[in-house]
Amino acid sequence: MTTRLKTRRRQDPGSNLAKTLIGILATIGVIDTGSITLERWGWIRSLSCPGGNQGCNRVLESAWGTLFESNNLSIPLSFIGLISYLIILILAIITFLPSLNSKKLDLSRPIWWCLFILSTSMTIFSFLLMGIMVFKIEAYCFFCIISTLISSIILILTIIGGGWEERRDLIYRGVIISIVVLLLGLIWSSSVDPEKQRTSINQQGSPPEVINMSSPASIELARHLREKNIILYNAYWCPHCHDQKEMFGKEATKNLILIECAADGKNNNADLCKTKGISGFPSWEIDGEIISGVKSLDELANLSGYNGNSEF
Repeated sequence: MTTRLKTRRRQDPGSNLAKTLIGILATIGVIDTGSITLERWGWIRSLSCPGGNQGCNRVLESAWGTLFESNNLSIPLSFIGLISYLIILILAIITFLPSLNSKKLDLSRPIWWCLFILSTSMTIFSFLLMGIMVFKIEAYCFFCIISTLISSIILILTIIGGGWEERRDLIYRGVIISIVVLLLGLIWSSSVDPEKQRTSINQQGSPPEVINMSSPASIELARHLREKNIILYNAYWCPHCHDQKEMFGKEATKNLILIECAADGKNNNADLCKTKGISGFPSWEIDGEIISGVKSLDELANLSGYNGNSEF
């Protein structure tokens, strides 16, 4: 009897209703994270965030909002969420394809395990990000909260609808996955934490020294920005601000109009930053408009009407 029961469970394809709901939620997740990603890449206009854009901007443009950034490439953390939701969506609908009907039983078990591993990882990491949002950034982002709810519900549907053989195996693997994701997430969070990076910065509140050499074009662009009275608002502890300066290089940065916004920064003008409503770093003031985020030199050239040497 026990052997027959286990055999039936192994052949249980799980709930089609659960897969359908997971597919719907994954689609919402794709739209949610995809919108953030496209906005961060400048492919769509600024998003309207329920509850106010200021909180969303502070969260998405914080040190934790970007996974990787270089002179020519920026990968926001939302892009990883987008890829994860796309994978979940594919897993949820793949067994409904008519061409795979004959392999439905063979595919169901690996698919449910993939859904469980991915949704568990996403849920744990999402709650870690929620903690960072509340205790470190001290701001709230509607899109981030929605993503956390979606991943949590997908996990619940996966547990309920998976037709699992042994709940003990599910719990055991879930605990292992959670511990691994949490540890890796904490290591990553600590490595980008601006508070931790202060220890390697001059104690007088000065930013790290710019190392890259400037090209003739970047120097010319920096002088153009100064002539146009275009201002870069930054904070000495902000890693993205340092990345922005490194794009210009050491010589060109000296030509920029820099405003230090950190209240404990050297030669700061924190009151002006508050008056201007600066909530994220770096921020550029161009023709009276505040534009947040790291911008490529090509973008700055276009925004400022620069027509000189563009071989950055």
